[in-house]
Amino acid sequence: MKNITRIAAVMLAAGALQALAQGYPNKPVHVIITFPPGTGTDIVARTVTQKLSEFWGQPVLAENRAGAGGSIGAALVAKAVPDGYTLMIDSNAHVVTPAIYAELPYDTLKDFVDIAPLAGGPNVLVAGPGSKAKSVAELIAEAKAKPGQINFASAGIGSGTHLNLEKFKLAAGIDVTHVPYKGTPEVVTDLLGKRVSYYFAPISPAIPLIRDGRLRALAVSSARRSDQLPEVPTVAESGLPGFEFILWFGLWGPAGMPADIVDKISKDVNRALTGADVRERLAKLGNDTMIMSPGEFSRLVRKELDDYARIVKAAGIKPQ
Repeated sequence: MKNITRIAAVMLAAGALQALAQGYPNKPVHVIITFPPGTGTDIVARTVTQKLSEFWGQPVLAENRAGAGGSIGAALVAKAVPDGYTLMIDSNAHVVTPAIYAELPYDTLKDFVDIAPLAGGPNVLVAGPGSKAKSVAELIAEAKAKPGQINFASAGIGSGTHLNLEKFKLAAGIDVTHVPYKGTPEVVTDLLGKRVSYYFAPISPAIPLIRDGRLRALAVSSARRSDQLPEVPTVAESGLPGFEFILWFGLWGPAGMPADIVDKISKDVNRALTGADVRERLAKLGNDTMIMSPGEFSRLVRKELDDYARIVKAAGIKPQ
């Protein structure tokens, strides 16, 4: 009898979620952004959520909940009701944190549904006004002459900027001091204040600072040069052949969301990304849109989980 009651409860719950899918969304949608305002994650997120709000005729309420490489915001979403009204926009830090943190309050694969990637672009290796290097070669030479003495910032342990740094260290064979922050705005403050020297900055917030001369761009992390910074060489061109690192952003929801809501959100996101206004705005910020189905996005997430686990292990990073 208990089993019958349990099965009935599960069926009722499934029916309730299915009913919610009809006419979705019919109230405001809450989107957790896992990094601070002004970061690449935030800029891409607000560009896309603004367009979704126009499509849906409902407010899409974006809220920044930063910290711990994006895992603080992710933990909130993992526990949310899976009705499609609480979503998350994170960077690829979402697939890095399992390798960085020994204990997360959620399971990256089991507690989330992969909805859609949004955009991706390179990081830019920038030097602050207190730094000496004017090229990647000079930076590597400086680091080898002063092992462990150069401060290199990241947007937090487990963030894409952190893993970009670790991959660079391995490729260049250098030892630098990693200084983690909560996000790019805090890093920029300390770069300009000469408290740290270098940073693999997400391209979106970095471009204005580079163009007005406040930060010096040494290289981009992508395989090809950025259309927005065509004069800046790639890391691969600068003496580390084959080097490539892309920072991408995606949309997730709590596991258990109805499939038709997931499909609707995915299709609407892709419609937003193919629109000229969104595509051009993201392109001006150095990001290329990424169009995938939920299934294709899930395969990317799983591949990246494995890839970053290998990078973390090779770098000798011990889970915290």
